[in-house]
Amino acid sequence: MDIKILKLSKKYFFATIIALALFFTSNVVHSQCAGNDANITICDITNPTNQSLNLFTLLGGTPTPGGFWIDDLGSGGLNSTTGILNVHQIRESGIFTYTYMVTGIPGCVDNTATVTVLVGPYAGVGEDGSRCGDDTELNLFELFNYQFGNVPPQTNGYWFNNTTGTPIAGYTINPSSFNVTAITVYNLTYTIPALGPCPESSISVNLTLVPPVDAGTPQDINLCSNADLSLYTNVNLYNLLTGEDSGGTWTDNNGTGELSNPSDSFINIQNIYNNFGAGTYSFTYKVLPISPICDFKTSVVRITIEDPIDYSGILLQVDTDVCQNQVASSTFTGVLTQSPVLVPNGTYDVTYTVSGQATPVTITVTFNNGIATFNIPSANFPSVVTYSINVTNIVATNSLGICVNPIPTIQDNLTIYPVPTLANSNLAVDDVCQNNSTIAQLNNLVGLADGTYIITYDLSGSNTASSQTTTIVVSGGSSAFSIPGSLLPNSGTTSITITAIQNGTSGCSAPSSVAVSFMVNPLPTAIAMNVSAPNSVCLNQPVVVSISGLGTLTNVTINYDLSGANNSTGNVENLTLVGGGATFTIPQGLLTNTGNTTITITGLANNVNSCGVIVSNVSDVFLINSLPVAPLSTDQTFCESNNPTVANLVPSGSQYFWYDTASSTVPLSSDTPLVSGGDYYVSEINANGCESTKSMIVVTVDQIPAPVLTSGGEQFCGTDNPTIQDLSDNTNASTTVVWYDALTAGNLLSSSQLLQEGVTYYGFDISASTGCISKDVLSVTVTLTNCNETPDFFIPDGFSPNGDGVNDTFTIPDIQFIYPDYKLEIYNRYGNLMFEGNKDKPNWDGKNSTSKIMGDVAPNGVYFYVVYFNKNNKAPKQGRLYLNR
Repeated sequence: MDIKILKLSKKYFFATIIALALFFTSNVVHSQCAGNDANITICDITNPTNQSLNLFTLLGGTPTPGGFWIDDLGSGGLNSTTGILNVHQIRESGIFTYTYMVTGIPGCVDNTATVTVLVGPYAGVGEDGSRCGDDTELNLFELFNYQFGNVPPQTNGYWFNNTTGTPIAGYTINPSSFNVTAITVYNLTYTIPALGPCPESSISVNLTLVPPVDAGTPQDINLCSNADLSLYTNVNLYNLLTGEDSGGTWTDNNGTGELSNPSDSFINIQNIYNNFGAGTYSFTYKVLPISPICDFKTSVVRITIEDPIDYSGILLQVDTDVCQNQVASSTFTGVLTQSPVLVPNGTYDVTYTVSGQATPVTITVTFNNGIATFNIPSANFPSVVTYSINVTNIVATNSLGICVNPIPTIQDNLTIYPVPTLANSNLAVDDVCQNNSTIAQLNNLVGLADGTYIITYDLSGSNTASSQTTTIVVSGGSSAFSIPGSLLPNSGTTSITITAIQNGTSGCSAPSSVAVSFMVNPLPTAIAMNVSAPNSVCLNQPVVVSISGLGTLTNVTINYDLSGANNSTGNVENLTLVGGGATFTIPQGLLTNTGNTTITITGLANNVNSCGVIVSNVSDVFLINSLPVAPLSTDQTFCESNNPTVANLVPSGSQYFWYDTASSTVPLSSDTPLVSGGDYYVSEINANGCESTKSMIVVTVDQIPAPVLTSGGEQFCGTDNPTIQDLSDNTNASTTVVWYDALTAGNLLSSSQLLQEGVTYYGFDISASTGCISKDVLSVTVTLTNCNETPDFFIPDGFSPNGDGVNDTFTIPDIQFIYPDYKLEIYNRYGNLMFEGNKDKPNWDGKNSTSKIMGDVAPNGVYFYVVYFNKNNKAPKQGRLYLNR
């Protein structure tokens, strides 16, 4: 409630500032059906008439009854139905507005009127009060008289401590913060600030603080009975208090008889122990206050004496080691024993830890004749491991821990053995030949620790056996055992099922159903086997041998020996058979000599089932011929422009073959282009079809690059009469380049031939050492307009177009080179345009080619020309010329 009052104060404060300004500056009357706005100031708050202020009667004009009222600022004093305002119910001073609203009345426009009420300050009726000096909070609004019809104080005031000369924050104080040591009176003032014409209102009250009493802070004595109690035969209880007030009395709470009267404060602790034994004995000190407004205070001093306990020689035994599948159904009991008996009979709190468990466990046990038992939940042993159970503390249930009772090492181990399991394991057995032993491989033995195990298995299918046992050694999740060949006399599919497994150390066992099938394969037969080799081959050529007569076999390994001109033994070849036969090539490294060689098959194995037999009397003979001598040849050079091919190499002929690598077996075709810097190999084949070793040559293809034109090298000035030699001089091969007037079938141009505007010339470079011409060409289109005006540039002043072959046209010499974009205009003396010329139409023959009002032939006389140079911003030039026929 108090917090809400403070929040309303802030709201009213800002509203008051605005309303106060309106209250004193505005009294505009508007004709409204709800009446005209009004205002009123109330400074005498306690006046009884202010409990029923009729706001309707305050409205100006002619307000229409039947409307309703709104408390705009939530002052809390308005009856919105009757319009009666009770100012005594407004808890703060300030300016409040109340709106009267009329709605739904025929002939009257809906409207409102406002009554503004200034409520002046009122501090209430004060009343003196008293408090004990150890109270922690006092609401200062308790220091008011609310009886006999007194109007409560407004809440938007402030307090001031006149005695200390300090303001009070808020409306509560902490009496204990004054730390009074004697009765002290504080004069406090509560003030509501002035508002408008209403002066401030204040009241003063006296607050009396009575000092509390202090029974002191006790200091207990805790003793072990093995201490020297003779030091505690005359203990003054006052020495066990701090800060107590004097004049109090003592009470013996346990009837030890140590206090002779309430003023006696001396006790003999040794007597207490001798008479009553170990225990806790208390004495209460009581101090009365100087005024009933404060409570009396007490302090209790406690003397505690404990006997020590000897835990030496205590042993722990935890039963019993079990297999993992027995944990849930097993009861694990810890037994504590001490002999000879030293631990007194009674209950004790025993704390123990189990390795792997983070939180120590404390349980209550009962020692009787030096023996105590307790159960350890099986949940403490979830894993296959050896657990260490350690008792870390033993404390008598009622002990305060005063005596130091050393705990020896009290520990025992409990082992949870794994149940051997082959779950998720993989059993694989190698296929085997009849009457041979095979290996059974166990992998992914994630449930088995390294060690020795005994397994039991059965065989079924083509071969049968029951309850066969064998010992396996597991390491790293894998193991293997042998199935004796004596159990596998028959070919066909055989299944093995492991029916049980037992740990060789712990004896823990479990059933199993891991099974797998494997094949007992028959031995191959070589009765109809045959070997065939070619009659003769060339040295270093492949010798392809054919094997046949192997019936339905599809994939075999044979062993063979070579004898005669070439000798080797123990050779092996894997063959894929079709129709009982296959071919293979004897490695050339085994056939280094010429002459007759015999191949003899010595063994045969079926790769499908890895079964094999020894072979005899299967052989054949073949002849190895010698090779011709390698041909002689030297390195050769060609021009790139001639597009050389293999056909250009020497030696040539049907007995010679060219290759691009020493190991290639496919000759190059005669039209294969030659590569510069490439290695080429030539061999010769003799009458026996044997090919010699290869001789190598290096081919050089002389590659002449096309000449390169210097930047701007195609640009000349026609007035210089440039020639082919000038064009050559503008390349990087000025002395060796040759030029043609066409790319193909062109004419060779002499170095003195003049260049022509816009003509394309084709240049090739020639090697001075080899005479090879470049394969690529330099194409240059010449321009003769790269000219500057020369000092002797002139425009003729006449011509004679009479057909005598001399000066028959008006021509400006070299202008097409110097000003290639020029324009020429010729006018007669009447200003008629006679002729327009440019580089494509440079000469005027004296005929009218432009004006339609003139004849075709221009008569003798003076004519005028205008030359537009159209270069370098050169201004046009005008002049005259004389035409004389």
